[in-house]
Amino acid sequence: MSLLEVENLKTYFSTPDGLVKAVDGVDLRIEPGSTAGLVGESGSGKSVLNLTILGLVPTPPAIISADAIRFEGEDLINARAERLRQLRGNRIAMVFQDPMTSLNPFLTIGDQLAEPLQFHKGQSATKARQRVIELLREVGIPEPEKRLRAYPHEFSGGMRQRAMMAMALACEPALLIADEPTTALDVTIQAQLMEFLQRIREKHGTAILLITHDLGVAAGFCDEIHVMYAGKIVESAPTLEIFRQPSHPYTRALLRSVPRLDDDEKEAFVSIRGTPPDMTNLPQGCAFEPRCDHAIERCETECPSLEAVARKSEHHKACFVDLEPGATS
Repeated sequence: MSLLEVENLKTYFSTPDGLVKAVDGVDLRIEPGSTAGLVGESGSGKSVLNLTILGLVPTPPAIISADAIRFEGEDLINARAERLRQLRGNRIAMVFQDPMTSLNPFLTIGDQLAEPLQFHKGQSATKARQRVIELLREVGIPEPEKRLRAYPHEFSGGMRQRAMMAMALACEPALLIADEPTTALDVTIQAQLMEFLQRIREKHGTAILLITHDLGVAAGFCDEIHVMYAGKIVESAPTLEIFRQPSHPYTRALLRSVPRLDDDEKEAFVSIRGTPPDMTNLPQGCAFEPRCDHAIERCETECPSLEAVARKSEHHKACFVDLEPGATS
């Protein structure tokens, strides 16, 4: 049984400019102990997808529907708000993109880390404090006995992100959703945080869903990658397969737009032409068609569904065109 199963999830927003299909018919499965990456440009729907799964998108203004959202076999679509609160921070945890806006500036780090332990685990203040010290030490924060009395503004950006990870992992969740956890951090801190997440996975068997626009981070960390564009997953495959043989023009364009140290004249950096689509006025057919160098007439009027690439059951793409090996977008 999959740890998380999402089938045909849609999250729409009605705006004065029109209907925004932030998430439009997404299917997603996360297996126990696995690491999955969700990649794509800003505005592709990655964060809205995961906030919807967690029940953190208010309705209204959102219009949400799905054939199924199951976590450990439990239906989350019809779950009561109280049940979702019991799951969040306990069995499912999330590290948000900006720790400064996620942490309460009026409470100490220690108090904020102790809260999920007391709420979900029923621990006493003394026992929770000892666990907080262990967590701070585990994420690499020096002098945890002193640091737990500090306020968020007294921590550096890297330390705040570590504190957020410690809070998310306090109750040893089965699934950790990390939303751009390395944003605005220097490469050394990024590497340390990703190594820490890897240790957590190996030690506790925690499944991790990593939301990122950094293909390098996803390549070194994830078992599988899901590529999102304009609210849809356009390609899903094991990580090695995505990088060796990407099958969707958008995935290939993303890979070509990453500068490489070993680039020669034939493999120079190539940006994706055009701009992301207006989400209130999407094309009739494939949303990527206006920016795609491989589009055919059918792409203008029909929207492709996510289907298995020939003879590769774990590799799926939403595209009518079969690209030749080595083709570029």
